[in-house]
Amino acid sequence: MRSCKIIEYAEARQIVDAIVAEVSKTGGAGVIAVADPGGELIAFARMDGAPVSSIRIAANKAYSAARERKTTEEIGRKARHPEKGFEIAYFGDDRFVGWGGGVPVWRGGEVVGAIAVSGLAQAEDIRLATWAASLVEGAE
Repeated sequence: MRSCKIIEYAEARQIVDAIVAEVSKTGGAGVIAVADPGGELIAFARMDGAPVSSIRIAANKAYSAARERKTTEEIGRKARHPEKGFEIAYFGDDRFVGWGGGVPVWRGGEVVGAIAVSGLAQAEDIRLATWAASLVEGAE
């Protein structure tokens, strides 16, 4: 039997709280999702004033990053590649997205989950998710 490491709920809540605190410094509002290695939600927050559409997008970013073990920015870049690109529907799963802001979390050589941010500028979504993932990956 194979066992896999996973972000636990207490850690997922700390991730959400850290990102919310960081976003609050700028007066922004976003949606944060933390998922397990299969892409299913562990913790989630929609800040006051965050776009309603970002609820599903954040969850899908975390799902995509966890399942593909790649950032959603990379998934989107590959899908849009002029010669080697493919339709995002290629994955056969309508939850896959290619907007930046979803990041897999690695620990001990395996994906333990994913973090996603949505509702801010894409560059900020990417920065926050990447920053939070680096905090988790460094804490073994």
